[in-house]
Amino acid sequence: MAIYLSLLLDYLFGDPKFLPHPVALVGRLVAFYEKLFYPQRRGQSYFRQGVLLVLAVLLTVGLALGALLILLGGWPLVQFLVGVYLLYAALAWRSLQVEPGYVVSALRSGNLPRARKMLSYVVGRDTENLNNQQILKATLETIAENTIDGVLAPLFYMCLGYLWLGLPGAVVLAWLYKAVNTMDSMVGYKNDRYREFGTCAARLDDVANLLPARLGAMLMLLAGSMLGYDAAGGWRIWLRDRYAHKSPNSAQSESVLAGLLGLRLGGPAYYFGKLVVKPTIGDERRAPQLADYDKACRVLNWSVILAAVIFSFCYLWSKI
Repeated sequence: MAIYLSLLLDYLFGDPKFLPHPVALVGRLVAFYEKLFYPQRRGQSYFRQGVLLVLAVLLTVGLALGALLILLGGWPLVQFLVGVYLLYAALAWRSLQVEPGYVVSALRSGNLPRARKMLSYVVGRDTENLNNQQILKATLETIAENTIDGVLAPLFYMCLGYLWLGLPGAVVLAWLYKAVNTMDSMVGYKNDRYREFGTCAARLDDVANLLPARLGAMLMLLAGSMLGYDAAGGWRIWLRDRYAHKSPNSAQSESVLAGLLGLRLGGPAYYFGKLVVKPTIGDERRAPQLADYDKACRVLNWSVILAAVIFSFCYLWSKI
C-alpha cells in the first residue's frame, strides 16, 4: 500500500515545492563530507579519501533513516505517513514529464530562446546554440535516461526493500540508492578535482544501476509494444546500441526509446564550451517531432504501471 500510495502522490503532485526536498539534504551531507575528506595534505590518497566519503554518506543516510523509522514503530500511523512521504520524495515520475514539458511548450509556441533556457535546467550540455531538432532530441534523451535514474531504479530498490524488510526496508534501500545517485552527480566527474576522488562514487552508481537499467529497458520495450510503437526496432537498436555511451547503463533506455520511435539520439554535444564527441544511438528513420515527447511520456507511464504490477505479483507470491 505504501509504495502504491507514493506512486499516486508523485504522479498527481510531483515534488512539493513548499517542503525541503530530502535530496537537497543528502546533497548538503555530501558537501559536508567532501570538505571533511577531500585531501588537504600531500601524500593523501584521493581515491581512498573518496571511498571514505562514500562510506560516510551511506552510513549516515542508512542509520539515520533506519533509526527514525524504528523510533516511530510505536506509532504505526505516523511511521506509515513518514515512510510514504520519503518514498514519494524518492520518485521523480511527474517531474520527469513536467520539466521537459516546459521545453516542449516553448517549442510549440515558437519561443526558441525560452526552450533553450528551459532545457538548460534539465540537461548538462550547453543549450544556447541548439536548434529545434537538437532541443527536442536532448529532451527525449533526458526522459529516456531518467526513466531509469529518476523513477524505475528507485522504484526497484523500494520494492526490493519492501519484500525484504517491509516499509523500513523500502525507505532505507530507496534512499541509499538516491544517496549513491546524488554522490555521482556531485563528485563523479572526470575533471582535475574529482578524477580520483570521485571514482568510487561514480563506479558505485554504475553498479547500483546495473540491474535496474536492464530491467527498466525491458519494461520500456514491453510498454512500447503495448502502445503500438516499433517493438522490433526497439529490440534491434537495444541489442546494437545499448553500450553506446560512456556509462554502461545510460544507453540501455536511450537505445530502446530511439528504436521504438525510429529516431537517432546521442551524438556530439558541447559541455562548458568544449565539444564532446559521443556515439549516436538509433537510426535516423525520420526527424523528431513534438509528438515524440508525448510518446516518450506514455512509455514512461506504462513502464511504471508494469513495474507496479510485477511487484504486486512478487508480493503476493511471497505471501503464499
